[in-house]
Amino acid sequence: MLESLHLKNVGPAPEMKMELAPRINLITGDNGLGKSFLLDIAWWSLTRRWPNEVNPRLATGMIALPRDKGAASISFSFMGKKKKEVYQSNFDRKLREWSGRPGRPSNPGLVIYAQVDGSFAVWDPARNYWKAGAKRENNSRPPAYVFSPKEVWDGLKGRDGQLERETQLCNGLILDWANWQNKKGKEFEELSAVLEALSAGDTEPLKPGPLTRISLDDVRDMPTLQMPYGQDVPIVHASAGMRRIVSLAYLLVWTWQEHLRASRLLGKLPTKQVTFLIDEIEAHLHPRWQRLIIKSLLSVMAKLSAGAQVQIITATHSPLVLASVEPEFDAKKDAWFDMDLEKTDSRATSQVMLRNRPWVLKGDATSWLTSEAFDLPSARSIEAEKVLQEASSALKNENISKGTAKRINEKLRGVLSEIDPYWMRWRSFEEKKGWLK
Repeated sequence: MLESLHLKNVGPAPEMKMELAPRINLITGDNGLGKSFLLDIAWWSLTRRWPNEVNPRLATGMIALPRDKGAASISFSFMGKKKKEVYQSNFDRKLREWSGRPGRPSNPGLVIYAQVDGSFAVWDPARNYWKAGAKRENNSRPPAYVFSPKEVWDGLKGRDGQLERETQLCNGLILDWANWQNKKGKEFEELSAVLEALSAGDTEPLKPGPLTRISLDDVRDMPTLQMPYGQDVPIVHASAGMRRIVSLAYLLVWTWQEHLRASRLLGKLPTKQVTFLIDEIEAHLHPRWQRLIIKSLLSVMAKLSAGAQVQIITATHSPLVLASVEPEFDAKKDAWFDMDLEKTDSRATSQVMLRNRPWVLKGDATSWLTSEAFDLPSARSIEAEKVLQEASSALKNENISKGTAKRINEKLRGVLSEIDPYWMRWRSFEEKKGWLK
């Protein structure tokens, strides 16, 4: 479990620190301030490989570079299999790489990284850990399983450096789902259960339908989803939100099942720690899903991993996700980190600041929009905001004319609903002026 990150001269700020919580860690902030970057750093800290380094087909997850001249360092700590590990890596400008401690890194447990573009990365201590006594470059095990969006669906290949041959690391969602469904075994039971748990409530459950064919030129048995309107739709034709949930469900089941198999072959117990990194957890999801996704993931991971400790680190732009966490949030186990542009003094330009904000209940998504997480002056449209500012100024003007008030009234009708609470304030003002007679 990742416990801390400390960055100097790397990323969007001169220095950033995070003391992470053991369960839920939420990261908010405007676009471009470094939320995805922090998740990349978290993945690297736990696995010592950048996602793009393992799979160059990825368009994301590239090596972090110093932001300025001078020394750059990444310090981190995590609870390993046996003890707490504290580690510092410095950037070597000549070698263009981050320094590493000789030998095998400590075992951080299972690490899963769901990226916003549909890419996934998995580090499994039973399958990716270096062989004892082997040098890293001579280790035949893959350093991680890193999937491009296409490889999640169609399969991931690797290369055995010792035997000089291509290997099949993962069959992919389409083939595995069809095989599991035909066998009607443990994997399909778990996949069906995970899909149901990650569904958008009881009214729209995700249920596997019968296998089908979608083309004369494609011999694969294609999985389908039973839609609430009575059709069985091939998963490749499902909506973007459904495909994201489906791929998430598949990778969770595949990762855990393969971990169990590898652990049995090695004669070892399954891991008791899982770190789950998720970029923009709400991506493509309808508000119904956004209200359930974090609670559902915690429940799914707890059931799949047989009681292993699960840590979630996720970036989000969704006020509904934050509102949904309120009943679950426990300050002893959870944390909220917010990234903002702030001025450090009167002469300096703004710089990115990462703060661990105190968690205060907001009550609903609207209140989260105007909180430090999103910094909006109101939850309305920009046009409505301007009209309300004009109306509020008019309320303070004792000498406003009836004609001016009438023009503002017409503008308000163009941006507010008939039941908007602001009308009570405005009509009280008109009544006080005697204009409602």
